[in-house]
Amino acid sequence: MEIIDDVGEFGLIARIQARLPLTAPEALVPSGDDAAVLAVPDGRLVTSADLLLEGRHFRRDWSSARDVGHKAAAQNFSDIAAMGARPTSLLLSLVLPGDMPVAWVEEFADGVAAECAPLGVIVAGGDMVRGDVITISVTVFGTLEGRAPVLRSGARAGDRVCVAGRLGWSAAGLELLAAGTPGHSDFLLAHRRPSPPYAAGPQAARAGATAMLDVSDGLLADLLHMAVASGVAVDVDSTLLPVAPGLRLDQVLTGGEDHALVATFRPGAPVPESWQAIGTVYAGPAAVTVDGKPWEGPAGFSHFGKQ
Repeated sequence: MEIIDDVGEFGLIARIQARLPLTAPEALVPSGDDAAVLAVPDGRLVTSADLLLEGRHFRRDWSSARDVGHKAAAQNFSDIAAMGARPTSLLLSLVLPGDMPVAWVEEFADGVAAECAPLGVIVAGGDMVRGDVITISVTVFGTLEGRAPVLRSGARAGDRVCVAGRLGWSAAGLELLAAGTPGHSDFLLAHRRPSPPYAAGPQAARAGATAMLDVSDGLLADLLHMAVASGVAVDVDSTLLPVAPGLRLDQVLTGGEDHALVATFRPGAPVPESWQAIGTVYAGPAAVTVDGKPWEGPAGFSHFGKQ
C-alpha cells in the first residue's frame, strides 16, 4: 500500500491536481503560482469557509473518501446558494497524516471534482500540511450575477416561510450508522453525500425572497438565526413539512447536514416551484415555535454548550 510519505508533498499535490478542475475563463491565473488571480465580472465576491474534522464531521469507517470529498464541497456550495449566488471556485487545504494511503486522498479529490463538475466550479489553490487528524478546510467563492444578496435579516411579519430540499434525511442516516445497523438506504446516502438544492438559491433571489439561509444545524436552530437577525417570530406548521416515509418529525425539525435552503417570501408573491411553504413570520420577540408552541428539546446541533 502506497502511503503519503512514499510520494511526498509535491508528489501528492500533483496526484490531487490531476483529478481536480483547475481552469475556467474567470481564472486569469489558475492554481500553480503563489496565488490565483480570478476575474470578478459582477464586481462583488461572495465567499464562505467551512472545516471538516475526522471524528467530528466524518468517520472513515462510515464514509468513503469520495463521500467526504462530495460533502466537503457541497456544504460550502450550499452557503453560497443561500445568498442567492452561484459558486464559481474554491480553495482546498488539507491536514493529513503521513502514513495514510495515497489512494484515500485521490478518491477524496475525485469526490470534490464530481461535486464541482455540474456547477462549473474550479479549484483555484490551497495548502497541505502534515498532522495527526485529517482536517479539511474549504473556502468557496461565488457570484451574484447582478442580483442583490439575500440576507438572513430581511424577513418581515406576514412573510411565508418556505423550504427547498430535504430535511431529516441525513439525521436518519446518522442514526442508522450510530446504531450499527446501516444496511442500504437513501438516508445513508443523504448523510454521506448531501444533495443541496443549489439552483433554488438564485431562483428564490430572482423571485424576490426577503431572507434566506442554509439549513446545516437543523431547521429550528437555523430559523432562530433568521428570527434573531430579522427581529421577528417564526412559526412552523408541522402539517406542511416534507416528512418522507420512515422519518420522524423531530428528525425533520432538528436534523442537520441535509443543507436544504429556507427562505421567506412576501404575502401574495409567487413562490418558485421547487419551494414549499412550511410556516409564517409574525411580529414579536425573536423566537421559533412549532404549531404555535415552543419546541421541547434540542433545536439542532451546536459545537459548543448545550445541544
